[in-house]
Amino acid sequence: MIQIAFYAFAGLSLIGALAVLFTRNVLYAAFFLLLTLLGVAGLFVLASADFLAIAQIMIYVGGVLVLVIFGVMLTHKPEPPGDVNSQQPNRIASLNRSRNGSGWIVAVLVTGCLFAALFTLLVRANFALLNQPVGWQSTVNTIGKQLMTEYVVPFELAGILLLAALIGATYLASPLAKSSRNATR
Repeated sequence: MIQIAFYAFAGLSLIGALAVLFTRNVLYAAFFLLLTLLGVAGLFVLASADFLAIAQIMIYVGGVLVLVIFGVMLTHKPEPPGDVNSQQPNRIASLNRSRNGSGWIVAVLVTGCLFAALFTLLVRANFALLNQPVGWQSTVNTIGKQLMTEYVVPFELAGILLLAALIGATYLASPLAKSSRNATR
């Protein structure tokens, strides 16, 4: 039963990710991303990582994806000219695009080398958790205790770094920063 659930969630994640890649509509891509993220959350649950599954749903599905959907739906889109076919692919003008397609060869070679290196690393790695029996215990208590005891300094430093980034983003978005940037030009 667990293997069927695993294959279902893995298939949902892969189909959703491929649909995100191949759809032309941005709103449809956001909804397919929702399916992908839910599939990954299901895989986290099957891996006994319930904290990561809930964080995946709350942060990515509940926050980021909803923000993306609202951003797509609320942005003003200019009316396309009447002679443009909506089924035409987008054409991106680029000076570094080669005519003979050698860019694809380089991309496939780099991807193949990266895949071979990662595959070799995974095959040779000694995963200690794989030798233990699968337990369905909650990881929230363990993560909470480790964050507040062993990893309290990195946790607080990450919080300070995020606070500094938030203050910087607020300053850059403020009218005062915009007027000072316009004055220097």
